[in-house]
Amino acid sequence: MNIENTIVSNVRAAIKELYGQDVSENMIQLQKTRSEFEGHLTLVVFPFVKMARKAPEAAAQEIGQYLVDHCEAVSAFNAVKGFLNLVVSPKAWSQLLADIDANPTFGYKSVDESSSLVMIEYSSPNTNKPLHLGHVRNNLLGWSLAQIMEANGNRVVKTNIVNDRGIHICKSMLAWQKWGNGETPESSGKKGDHLIGDYYVAFDKHYREEVKALVAEGMDEEQAKQEAPLIKEAHDMLVRWEQGDKEVRQLWETMNSWVYAGFDETYKMMGVSFDKIYYESQTYLKGKAKVEEGLEKGLFFRKDDGSVWADLTNEGLDQKLLLRSDGTSVYMTQDIGTAEMRFKDYPIDKMIYVVGNEQNYHFQVLSILLDRLGFKWGKELVHFSYGMVELPNGKMKSREGTVVDADDLMQLMIDDAYQTSMELGKFNDMTEEERRDIARIVGLGALKYFILKVDARKNMLFNPEESIDFNGNTGPFIQYTYARIRSILRKAQETPTTLNASVMLNDKEIELIQKMNEFAGVVEQAGKDYSPSGIANYTYELTKQFNQFYHDYSILNAESEEAKQVRLVLARNVAKVIRLAMALLGIEVPERM
Repeated sequence: MNIENTIVSNVRAAIKELYGQDVSENMIQLQKTRSEFEGHLTLVVFPFVKMARKAPEAAAQEIGQYLVDHCEAVSAFNAVKGFLNLVVSPKAWSQLLADIDANPTFGYKSVDESSSLVMIEYSSPNTNKPLHLGHVRNNLLGWSLAQIMEANGNRVVKTNIVNDRGIHICKSMLAWQKWGNGETPESSGKKGDHLIGDYYVAFDKHYREEVKALVAEGMDEEQAKQEAPLIKEAHDMLVRWEQGDKEVRQLWETMNSWVYAGFDETYKMMGVSFDKIYYESQTYLKGKAKVEEGLEKGLFFRKDDGSVWADLTNEGLDQKLLLRSDGTSVYMTQDIGTAEMRFKDYPIDKMIYVVGNEQNYHFQVLSILLDRLGFKWGKELVHFSYGMVELPNGKMKSREGTVVDADDLMQLMIDDAYQTSMELGKFNDMTEEERRDIARIVGLGALKYFILKVDARKNMLFNPEESIDFNGNTGPFIQYTYARIRSILRKAQETPTTLNASVMLNDKEIELIQKMNEFAGVVEQAGKDYSPSGIANYTYELTKQFNQFYHDYSILNAESEEAKQVRLVLARNVAKVIRLAMALLGIEVPERM
């Protein structure tokens, strides 16, 4: 039984009977009663004052009396001006707890073949370097968003677009050709993405030396950047790639395969995956064809130099380049090609792109272009825009010297979790295998929670030490509470208890039931707002509230067998809601800690 729904339908009946008016559900505003007033839920009466032709408090009194007389869920009320504070009956709370207990996926909506299909794109790595801290935030947001959309009753397809072509890829390839001496991930003992990243850095180092030498000979710096032999060779390699040169393509496939094997390890450790991966090398030509098609239909125009543009001045924007004068594509063209491939592969109802806020303008333009080209979701596409993430000291030691490597960061978090748990004595009486697994769960949970609890639109500072704390608004604090509840349930050594619906509940027990009941609304709101942080912060509040309850009331040594049964059911369901909520953030919860 949903208490809010029951009250809403009874309020509608009250308005009809008392004032002869039909009101819609969205006119009825129910909110949690403020702590200084008696009650659990408060009805805002002001929308009905005109119909009642009475002062707000008088209308509130009338509606309150009707609810007490006709609605089993309401046992008492008090009116404060235009606010009607309702006391929910003890029986209704007991029934609600029983309903929550009976639903293993409480708060989640079911998904079937008729559900809307939402596609979410995230990650978007380049095949010339390993994933870094920025990718970590991107992947965690994308994965969490996919879980939240599914929990809201949508079918979800998780996709990745890999930037596997272009000059930056050729730089790594050329550097490996020149200085690699046939080195492979196997011969070097390095992950493939790290190995290729090293050659990208090597290219940059040699290239800067060449530029510096040319400037010393009297050349202008900008010209030197164009004339340096290495960059010319890289451009030549790109042309050969575009022409399908067998040797270049073979090297490209080999080196990319090393990178993909490395990416797969990183994704697996991070706990994210994809239903479909697209590659820029397969989409850019489709994008060009789509732009040519738009040109023929008069949607775009060609300039004298042969370049193709979209005129967006009617939308308050400028003109946007789609094909360069030499016929090569730009990122926008590739995104159009990818969109076409996706639309052919899946009947998408909504498309969400998880991309940093520096691309806000790009997606504003892409939305208009896709709409012009006839993609039904073009106008409604969602750019899930997020801010930068940095470390307190600006950078962490990594292979590039400037970028925080994702593998290094995850390993650091796991090592820190292991060390902290050892120091706190949480690993006593565990096997080494169990310690390592819990350190992984806690370390990655700390990383994920710390990143996801922040409003995605904001820039953030990720502090590894702060995130691993077992107190406060952190992943380990929530995980530890879950493990503690599981321990209590194990100690009870009883089959799962059933609830006596007539049992009397105390105020703190009711508050916990009410807090758990909010979960469904929090999940729904997180889906509307595309906001993992809403889930994270709710979970922390629930956890904190349970810990306060556990501090005030014994569970295993409760004052009566009846109270013990109620509290075991309460504890079991708090643990369930924590587990379901953390799953939406991609975070595991350990059975013991």
